[in-house]
This record gives sequence, structure tokens and C-alpha cells, in this order.
Amino acid sequence: MTLETPLVSTAWLAAHLGDADLRILDCTWHHPSTNLDGRTQYRGRHLPGAVHFDIDHVADKTNPLPHMLPGAADFATKMGLLGVGSGDRVVVYDRLYGGSAAARAWWMFRVFGHTNVAVLDGGFGKWSKEKLPAEMTPVRPEARSFSASFDAGLVRGLAEMKANLASGAEQVLDARGPGKFDGTQEDIYAFSKLGHMPNAINLPWADLVHPETGALLDAAALAARFVAAGVDLDRPIVVTCASGVTSCMLALALAVLGRPLGAVYDGSWAEWESADDTPVAAAA
Repeated sequence: MTLETPLVSTAWLAAHLGDADLRILDCTWHHPSTNLDGRTQYRGRHLPGAVHFDIDHVADKTNPLPHMLPGAADFATKMGLLGVGSGDRVVVYDRLYGGSAAARAWWMFRVFGHTNVAVLDGGFGKWSKEKLPAEMTPVRPEARSFSASFDAGLVRGLAEMKANLASGAEQVLDARGPGKFDGTQEDIYAFSKLGHMPNAINLPWADLVHPETGALLDAAALAARFVAAGVDLDRPIVVTCASGVTSCMLALALAVLGRPLGAVYDGSWAEWESADDTPVAAAA
């Protein structure tokens, strides 16, 4: 059985908790500046059978940039140790207002060839409000065999983003809030440069999420948000943010709309602003 959509509802997941091929990953993650810890929150309470997935652990540890993609072999090893097999259906969730770290995990699975993956719409917050079951005991999964192959079409690097400045072949969507986009607000990463990539379009990821439920807006409202921001949904799109996490919410929304999956600039602003030869645009 396969997951037919990039999102599953709390009702769907509650009805399928006992499925033998279903793996649930708690992807809760917070920036260190928040003094919150996703693993601690997982231990406090999580969905039945869920295993914790840490985007800082499932990452390229040799790269100084935050949580960059690991290699395919490393991803496969770590997923196998988390109990995920190549034939499994995977549902990811987190606790952050709609699920940005879960969307990052969802995108990572897609990058490494596992398309049988979906995000729990509304995440742990919606699940809890509906008084659905949760547990405190950490899950110790049985290791499984997971195969991974890298899909370069879903990832953009610095050289490609520089080339796109000249070609304009792909629309660049920046998922950060408007203050960080225009350079009037400091970022928690304490970047040395403030602003955005020239010609980028600002579409804050929080604008795609219902403020009360944490669920994504319906398809019509999502499409309206993209169009209002000046996005042509029929042209290629690459998404970016501060460190390659919240941008994945835009990629998820595009998938919900049935559009080609937007490529993610993995290094995002953390990489762009640290380069010596990258131009920056900001508020006048």
C-alpha cells in the first residue's frame, strides 16, 4: 500500500496506527536559542510507536552549515537504524506550528528516493487537541534495510543559485518572514549579511498554515497565497529560507497543489550570506 498524498489527516493516522508497514517519525526540532529540545519533548510525549528523527543528526557532520543533507549511504544507514525499511509507509510530524522540521524530513525522504512518505497535517498540536492517544515510553525500533538513491533534481547548491541569477530559469521563493527577507530584522543565526537574494519572491511559510489548527490551508487558499505573492505556478520554482528547513513547507504546499516538487536550496541564506561573491538585496 502507498500513501497517495503528501499529507495525511489525524483521523487517517489514528485509524492506521496498527498497520504493520507504517512507520511514524517524530521530527520535532528547535533552534538552540529557544532552549527547547525536540528529543526531550519526544520523551515527554509522542505518538504511539513513533521514533525520534533529528534533522541535526541526519545531516552531513563534515559541513559547517546547519543540518545539510547527508550522503545517500549515511541516510540509508540512519533510516534503517530508526526502523524504516524501503517498503514502509512513513508519516512524519513535529510540534512547530504546522510542521517545518517534519516537512524537511519529508523532503529528505523524497530526495533519497522514498516517495511513500507524508506529513501529519497539523502535527502533534492538532493530534493532542483532538485527545488522540500518545505515550511516553521511548520506542526502540528493530533495524530494517533501507535503500537510498540521490535525486539531484530536488536539490540546489550555491553554484546553481548563482547561475540562476543570470538565467532567471527558476523562480526563487524565500520562506522567511518579511522582516528577515528585507533585512530589517535580525535572524537567530546572527548572519553577517541581512536581506535576500536578488529577484527572490517572499512567501512566508507561516502564511500557508492555519493559525489555530497548524494545518496547511486548503488547496484553493494555498494557490491564492502563491499567486498573490507573484508566483507563476506554471514555471519552475526553487525554495529557500534561513537554513533549508522552513522552505520545505513551500515545497510541501506545491506538492499538495499537484505541482512539480519545488527544489530546495539546501544551504539557503546561511550559505549565501557567508560567500564573498554573492549579491544581496534589502529594503531601501
